[in-house]
Amino acid sequence: MTHDTAQALVNSPALDDRSLYLRRQAIRALDGGGRGHLGSTLSLIEIMRVLYDDVLDYRADDPTWELRDRCVFSKGHGCIALYVILADKGFFDDSLLETFCTQTSILGGHPERDKVPGAEASTGALGHGLSISVGMALAARMKGRANRVFTVMGDGEINEGAVWEAAMNAGKHRLSNLTAIVDYNKLQSYGPTAEVQDLEPLGDKWRSFGFGVREVDGHDVKALRRTFAALPFEDGKPNAIICHTIKGKGIPFAEGEPTWHHKSRLPADQIAEIYQALGAD
Repeated sequence: MTHDTAQALVNSPALDDRSLYLRRQAIRALDGGGRGHLGSTLSLIEIMRVLYDDVLDYRADDPTWELRDRCVFSKGHGCIALYVILADKGFFDDSLLETFCTQTSILGGHPERDKVPGAEASTGALGHGLSISVGMALAARMKGRANRVFTVMGDGEINEGAVWEAAMNAGKHRLSNLTAIVDYNKLQSYGPTAEVQDLEPLGDKWRSFGFGVREVDGHDVKALRRTFAALPFEDGKPNAIICHTIKGKGIPFAEGEPTWHHKSRLPADQIAEIYQALGAD
């Protein structure tokens, strides 16, 4: 994919009311905890929304239901996006969002499986979610279950060699019940991915590991729905969805701005400015 094509993909439709609402919920958590990876959270909202609204089979009142689809949130530092959608779906009360990162909260700076209802894995160290997911997908096949496994990863995260070891294994075992999702916002903690560790040609990399691959505007809800509905992309192959996104999407002064990768102790007037940008009264 050329640079121009990638840029065209993120000329998304305007954010609708649901996307704006979920972003306001994310700011509610950020403000409550006084910190968080805001840019990394906001690039994920539509991906997580479509997964939980339209794709995954789960039971919020029974988070360990054996036949559920698994969503392994490997991009652990963007966990506010996960917490917001889990609260929205009733895994826990949304008032807990305001306790994010406080001393007694279940909602830490990275998700923990044994604390957060609906979290499938503890993902503090980056790069391990796909390995966990390969094991889950293999287990489902061995047990004759039809459930699927989805892994949400950041683009900087896939610099990790463990990701590609897992990808090689998934290709070997032809895990068509496994889908790797890359939040390709093209910025990592200290600079553009093209400068830190260029990932291109990213689609061809996944194809070379035996994956069926699609690329999509990660903020276009309709396009995401069409892409997920087409799974599996190729018979007998695991799937990779490269979601072209904008870091900080929805807040004009944060979009594509590396300094918003993580923010701490935002003043009240800036929180108010963010809410205003997200359509709050």
